[in-house]
Amino acid sequence: MKFLFFLLALPILAKELPTAKPEDVGMSSEALANIDPAVEKLIKQKKLAGGSVLVLRQGKIVYQKQFGFASRAAKKPLVGDTIFRIYSMTKAITSAAALMLHDEEKLKLDDPISKHLPEFESLTVWKGGADPIKASPAPTIRDLLRHTAGFSYGWGGTPVDRLYQKFKPLDRNKTLSEMTRAVAGVPLLYQPGKKWVYGINTDVLARVVEAASGKKFSTFLEERFFTPLGMTDTGFHVPADKADRLADVYAGKAGVLVTAEPAKGSPFLKSPAHQSGGGGLVSTITDYGRFLQMIANGGNFQGKTYLKKDTVKLMTTNQLPKEIPAIILGQQRYGTGFGLGFSVRTAIDNRWDKDARLGEFGWGGMASTHYWVSPKDELVVVTMEQTLPYNSNMEETLKPIIYEAIIN
Repeated sequence: MKFLFFLLALPILAKELPTAKPEDVGMSSEALANIDPAVEKLIKQKKLAGGSVLVLRQGKIVYQKQFGFASRAAKKPLVGDTIFRIYSMTKAITSAAALMLHDEEKLKLDDPISKHLPEFESLTVWKGGADPIKASPAPTIRDLLRHTAGFSYGWGGTPVDRLYQKFKPLDRNKTLSEMTRAVAGVPLLYQPGKKWVYGINTDVLARVVEAASGKKFSTFLEERFFTPLGMTDTGFHVPADKADRLADVYAGKAGVLVTAEPAKGSPFLKSPAHQSGGGGLVSTITDYGRFLQMIANGGNFQGKTYLKKDTVKLMTTNQLPKEIPAIILGQQRYGTGFGLGFSVRTAIDNRWDKDARLGEFGWGGMASTHYWVSPKDELVVVTMEQTLPYNSNMEETLKPIIYEAIIN
């Protein structure tokens, strides 16, 4: 009997993602083979040094291949377990963590942020040359998840942005609690719920996860997602025994790719004080594919439930108010709304991402990593590279090829 209890107490080991011949799940091998020359052309054009592509249909890998170099200087090829800085692809994982606590009734979507983080009790809103006014209504957890709280990243030229630049809330040496205290006295750019503003919302959300769960953010993610999902290479830094697997970061300058951050000496080799929920994780393409497949499955993966199906629907369908018809990030993203964690295609509009499918959801990361999921097509795609500044070359090149490979 004691042996039985011991067996029941053992963690369930995650299985490998299954593979399938493309034709067995309604895709064409011949059409998917067009990915190879397309990526090789981008490398030849010096638009990236190396890239990795993963395609899953109906939960099975139908295509996975790597191209080019993880480090050109070291002549190190990019391989299946190369580790990438995924930056803003962290956001979806943080959002899932908060929504898991919502499912467990440890927080509510319409809770004011200040219920969990009292430092935000007296938030104000910038009013041009006038004195800031009181934030009304108070920003909620829902606002953090859909980027309507009014927080900035400090990228603009407003007095609010200059305060972000001064306080440096995303400094890797600041803890999450130090970060929230640093920005709590800075006015919001807009009244909550009125505008979609890409900012430190998800970093604040990570601190909410800590407060609501009573655990360090990294511990919560490790225990509740990474270990059970089998995401063995995902975390806030690359441990010493895996350091040789971290890719270099490249930057395009005058048509030439130069090394912007070599893996050797990268800040991601050290555990940071700031466990950034908005952009702090490193991962592999397969690890991230496992997370996305769980979402595509409606919150389930290999027999374990992580999120309720209705909760996943909130993540993957547009949750913006009618007053916000589409998101703006650099430019107007026509026909694109935002759920509680992902951008969502709400209408077909050739002025933005012309090959996207209705209902498709996804996002990307600063070093030009991308992913998209088409629920209707039972399709999950992840592309990885390490190229600055952010560009969508891989996504724009491969999306039509992959969709055209669907034959049934």
